[in-house]
Amino acid sequence: MTDQYVLDLQEVDEKQVTVVGGKGAHLGGLSRIEGVSVPGGFCVTTDAFRRILAAEPSIDEQLDRLSRVNPDDLEGIRTLSAQIRQAIEAVAVPGDLAGAITRALARLGEQAACAVRSSATAEDLPTASFAGQQDTYLNVVGPTAVLQHISRCWASLFTERAVIYRRRNGIDDRSVHMAVVVQRMAFPHASGILFTADPVTGNRKVATVDAGFGLGEALVSGLVNPDVFKVRDDEIIAKAIAAKQRAVHALPDGGTQEVAIGSHQQEQPALTDAQVVRLVRLGRRIEAHFGRPQDIEWCLVDDGFQIVQSRPITTLFPVPEAGDQENHVYVSVGHGQMMTDPMKPLGFSMWQLTAMVQMHEAGGRLFVDVTRRLASPTSRAGLLDAIGRGDPLIRDALETVLERDGFVPSLPDPSPGVPPAGGGPAPIETDPAIVTELIERSQASVAALERDIRTKTGPALFDFLLAAFEEHKRVLGDPLSLRAVMAGMDATWWLNDKLREWLGEKNAADTLTLSAPDNITSEMGLALLDVADVIRPHPEVVAFLQGVGDEDFLDGLAKLPGGAEARDAIASYLDRYGMRCVGEIDITRPRWRERPSTLVPVILDNVRIFEPGAAERRFEQGRQKAREKERDVLSRLRALPDGNRKAEETKRMIDRVRTFIGYREYPKYGIVSRYFVYKQALMKEAERLVGAGVLTEKEDIFSLTFQELHDVARSNQVDGRLIQQRKDAFRSYHALTVPRVLTSDGEAVTGAYRRDDVPEGALVGLPVSAGTVEGRARVVLDMAEADLEAGDILVTTFTDPSWSPLFVGIAGLVTEVGGLMTHGAVIAREYGLPAVVGVERATRLIQDGQRIRVHGTGGYIEILP
Repeated sequence: MTDQYVLDLQEVDEKQVTVVGGKGAHLGGLSRIEGVSVPGGFCVTTDAFRRILAAEPSIDEQLDRLSRVNPDDLEGIRTLSAQIRQAIEAVAVPGDLAGAITRALARLGEQAACAVRSSATAEDLPTASFAGQQDTYLNVVGPTAVLQHISRCWASLFTERAVIYRRRNGIDDRSVHMAVVVQRMAFPHASGILFTADPVTGNRKVATVDAGFGLGEALVSGLVNPDVFKVRDDEIIAKAIAAKQRAVHALPDGGTQEVAIGSHQQEQPALTDAQVVRLVRLGRRIEAHFGRPQDIEWCLVDDGFQIVQSRPITTLFPVPEAGDQENHVYVSVGHGQMMTDPMKPLGFSMWQLTAMVQMHEAGGRLFVDVTRRLASPTSRAGLLDAIGRGDPLIRDALETVLERDGFVPSLPDPSPGVPPAGGGPAPIETDPAIVTELIERSQASVAALERDIRTKTGPALFDFLLAAFEEHKRVLGDPLSLRAVMAGMDATWWLNDKLREWLGEKNAADTLTLSAPDNITSEMGLALLDVADVIRPHPEVVAFLQGVGDEDFLDGLAKLPGGAEARDAIASYLDRYGMRCVGEIDITRPRWRERPSTLVPVILDNVRIFEPGAAERRFEQGRQKAREKERDVLSRLRALPDGNRKAEETKRMIDRVRTFIGYREYPKYGIVSRYFVYKQALMKEAERLVGAGVLTEKEDIFSLTFQELHDVARSNQVDGRLIQQRKDAFRSYHALTVPRVLTSDGEAVTGAYRRDDVPEGALVGLPVSAGTVEGRARVVLDMAEADLEAGDILVTTFTDPSWSPLFVGIAGLVTEVGGLMTHGAVIAREYGLPAVVGVERATRLIQDGQRIRVHGTGGYIEILP
């Protein structure tokens, strides 16, 4: 049977989503898998839907109006979507279309009970499931009722929830069309859902079966709790049998009804253990066919399983490709770099090419494989110690994986001649001239890069960049630089450990490191206070900046009284710091130099909140506090037994930490400075490719890896479909939560603090900057939208160096991501802000405007009444 409007399920497969929608295409694919039983039926194609829309011109006008409604105007969406549904249902199905549907129905049996199911073209996709967004009708009997319910399915493309879901996934209403699947109704003894991967942990080797009596609607609607079985390697490893008091059954004349289950049957399992294992085997066959984990709806009829739907599980975090069947343990790079957002292909590929260790991409994020380091006792201890100091949650997650028998292989320690990784304190003198020399080296390297790259274009640019990446890694791996960084961190840990042991004082180094010299990131925040000082005396400049709406505002400033000085101050700031931005490890992110308007709200906050000279005062106040703390600590130590020795050792470590801790921030500044030079050259290359008609727009290069872009520059050819696929995938990655630790089984391991020294109800995190502060929480997800007052406490997902200008105006900091030595923690200590990082779901558990108390020494947050 071949028809423009009606296709038998046996005629379609998963390649025909545009014709029969996601559900129809998957059911067609399922019906072709050997051993898989799918109820017979047919699809009413998207051509029929388009014909119905064309029959009523007012629908087109209503879609125009809907496209202009603000996504936050829920009432407007509700009203317009209801009008569109009414208009679609009012269109009479044309005679030839109704005839084709009736003939197909006759082949099922004209009075056969049917399921009539929506099947949209944006549905059951690898990146967005659209589960439950359109409608399904069960036990529909007779041609008249079937035609009526097909119209309802067409209309359900415009349910309020479906429209909102498309908006949130960036999908245009006009780009989606609706097919309808009509299938012979299954009357099951039991039904439910099979996930071929554990939907909670992500483990791909553990399948989960939810089962209940009667039709699956009872489970989907939440009417009953299901029996839950977990299966691994053909073995049930866990099961929970629920008391199932109700079920949904089909009525003889059509429709469904809830029925009570007899007390003797309520706690009987809906499936036997053997049936569960058989069902999971069937699921594995379906998973293999579609090539990814599946969410499968099944029915048990007599003793045979019928499959009524299969869609990808879109909430699972992807697993890095290893190219082997061995077990692997991956640690998130983003949690260490304070950037857990997805990166675009050009961004992650360039980070891979310039990183000191091999990194693996999945879900737009990067991971390091630590399996081998976990495998031998010595390297394992060193890794856990180093990670545990920075992020206890990652350490706990790794220990959780290590507890699983045999997952991580056991390897012998290296031979005695091989020095262990991460030995004792690096041998380096406490000499400020070392830091000066390192900074000069970095500046010279960046200047040489800027000079040499100017003449490079086309394939020659990429050859030059590959060589530049080697220089990049040489600078990053400079042994003297690494020793300077480690000297500052080791001295910090020594001071905290020893002063806690000797004086009972927690986190003493936090005060001793205030206003440490050579900290490029804290200087960046204070320098923006100096910019505000230039602008503050000129009301017309302030008023002009309050109305800034584009990126060429610096040109307009010069025409105002005091505007030339303001422009020069901002331009000078951008010359020094304009390569920075939020998420700066991703080269595709817009830099401040490219988007200077990002800084305007922060400058205006500084003008409003601070008095002139605030930068110098703050720096000097921090230095005085550090000196007072030093005097206090040394005085108390001398009063102890063996006090003079303890005081001398502590004085040496204070000098050491103040010499080197500021430099901790400089290597990242050097990396980002080089990145901006790379980016400017690549954007010129993108302009050349657009001019040659190879690319549609410059930003298309962001959707290609560096290697792919190199090929495009050589061949002057690009695959436009690949770029669109990458853009769609990147958009979908935003919905995924990146795990701190991920295994090759796909299990996301989060870790826990396991502490009992915090008040009940408090939010637990990692203490990174001492002190206690109480104030108003400001939950900020985008730095450009920060609206802060003096005394506010910033609550956000993560901060990188670009956020430091906000730190000068706040009283405390809470983040979801971070460690003891990540940038936000370093700058919080530098500015003397109580801070707690690594607080899981902080931006959801703390409401904007709530009063909270941050215990930066104890590592927890109290939400106040």
